Amino acid sequence: MKVVHINKTEGGGGAAVAARRLHEGLLKAGIESSMLVEKGSRNKGRHIDSLSGGLFSNVAAFCRFVSERLYLLPKERSSRMRYNFSVANVGVDISTHPLVREADIIHLHWINQGFLSLGSLSKLFALGKPIFWTLHDMWSFTGGCHYAGTCLEYTEHCGFCPFLRTPEKADLSYKGFLQKREVYGDVDLTAVACSNWLGSCATSSALLRKKKCITIPNPIDTKVFRPMDKNEARKELGLPTDKKLLLFGAASVSDTRKGYRFLLEALRIISDSFPMIAKQIELVVFGRVKGQLNEDNHNFKTHHLDFISSTETLVKLYNAADVFVLPSLQDNLPNTVVESMSCGTPVVGFRTGGAPEMVVHEKTGYLAEVKNALSLAGGICSLLMSHTASHQQEISEHAASLYSEEVVIPQFVKAYEEALKR
Repeated sequence: MKVVHINKTEGGGGAAVAARRLHEGLLKAGIESSMLVEKGSRNKGRHIDSLSGGLFSNVAAFCRFVSERLYLLPKERSSRMRYNFSVANVGVDISTHPLVREADIIHLHWINQGFLSLGSLSKLFALGKPIFWTLHDMWSFTGGCHYAGTCLEYTEHCGFCPFLRTPEKADLSYKGFLQKREVYGDVDLTAVACSNWLGSCATSSALLRKKKCITIPNPIDTKVFRPMDKNEARKELGLPTDKKLLLFGAASVSDTRKGYRFLLEALRIISDSFPMIAKQIELVVFGRVKGQLNEDNHNFKTHHLDFISSTETLVKLYNAADVFVLPSLQDNLPNTVVESMSCGTPVVGFRTGGAPEMVVHEKTGYLAEVKNALSLAGGICSLLMSHTASHQQEISEHAASLYSEEVVIPQFVKAYEEALKR
């Protein structure tokens, strides 16, 4: 059995990390897995191939990306929502690529921003091979948005899109919905939801409700993401050993879906209402967020670690933290939560999206009431005061029981085998 995973990049984003981990987990299990990306380095040892590599291909990829953005520019509601909507009107044809031609299973992941268009998908589907599509967000079953928020138009027929400047019945989301319905047709498409929450959204959608939909989480190597000595991790990262460290990570804090304003409000509440606890707390921030965080908005010393590409450093960071905070208002199955819990670090977040499936309230973390900064602040304080070394092992074992390669990979292999029998 040969499987090809298709994603825009091999790293740098949650979907890319999840796709690569699945690919590598399959290789360990003896499955002939490969990965095809638009941008990345060719790595035959890891069975990863990239369409980039020459000046022409890189310029072409950039032009596709710019072309789609320019098309959307006059239609977008706000520049802050610029990457919350994709039309997939331009893309590259990969249906003749050797990895695709040789594959028995085509497994799609995140393919937007000029990588694959709906036309590209149509050509892939025309090959007649079983298609798996891991839903890293909601785009596959909406008219164009990646997360619908409170909008439920996708359950019947998209239109009146809140992400567009002029929402109306026959707007861009309406047209995108029609195009997807035509492209999907009678294709043998299996939607793979990473969380039950997203799975329920997919099965209630007009575009995917007649397709096969299964729920399998993203795998993680628990031999890599594992508990280690907290003080040793802090010393190696240059972090204080006598403070309570609150960890937060995001690619961008300007995205309102990430809920950064609720974290700020929670920090103010802790500072004002729990001064003795506040004196012990320092904030550790990672991701491409430097310059986006206004430290005048809170009274906590902040350590900026920027984007971390080293897995070893990332493992140390989770182990160094006392609590990881996820203030997102709508998220699927964040890699950061799985990584944090695998290292034994509890997670506090809102009771929404996939979080309630991942976090056991007051055991492996804390589930705050949605959009309630006071509840978030209470959860942070509760975990900071109660977390011990024994809890660290319990949290890690819980994560392994759900997300380890030994648990997840056989589920994918079984699903692939069933598709090939069909």
